[in-house]
Amino acid sequence: MAELVFFSGTMDCGKSTLALQMDHNHRARGRSGLIYTKLDRAGSDVLSSRLGLSTAAHEVSDDLDFWDAVVEHATNGLRVDFLICDEVQFYTPAQVEQLAKLVDEVGIDVFAFGITADFRTQLFPGSRRMIELADRVQVLQVEALCWCGRRATHNARVVDGVMVVEGEQVVVGDTKPGTETLVEYEVLCRRHFMRRMNSAAARAAATSPDVLPFDLDVCPVPQA
Repeated sequence: MAELVFFSGTMDCGKSTLALQMDHNHRARGRSGLIYTKLDRAGSDVLSSRLGLSTAAHEVSDDLDFWDAVVEHATNGLRVDFLICDEVQFYTPAQVEQLAKLVDEVGIDVFAFGITADFRTQLFPGSRRMIELADRVQVLQVEALCWCGRRATHNARVVDGVMVVEGEQVVVGDTKPGTETLVEYEVLCRRHFMRRMNSAAARAAATSPDVLPFDLDVCPVPQA
């Protein structure tokens, strides 16, 4: 039976790499599928991994209707057995519902990949709806690591070297257009996320430039 499966995890845990591998495996068995992504780090109409692998993909806009898109492919005589959907945290809840409908009504497997929570530890709307509807939610077992070496569980936004917890939910890319403000993302363990201690702040607090501080006294809890 067809399934809607959501593969989730932080940045750097191999979601896009797994998406590419699953597409390869299914095509190697004679299955035909479509690849979708949104706001990939490498640009439009491409699914890429941090390992340097990439493939062409359909860019998801807010007004894309997955049901209509798949029906159009079928009408043109193209078989669709599965969908690879990357960066689903950026999809709308309605689009996630369309994916679920394709699984239930057409029998197409949907393999979705995405981050669950944003830099404020709040669920993305697309991820929330995916968790609510998916047949299975699988947390990837490849552990991303915080600068301290512990398992990273949170995605942090860093602006000009300083971790922030306020701002627009979606800001993609390293540099905000039209400014010289450097926007980066970093994965942190919960302890250092709660203490707002990203790697740059840790280096600044270190007594030696070659050693990061592990003593919590130099990683104070921020005042409310």
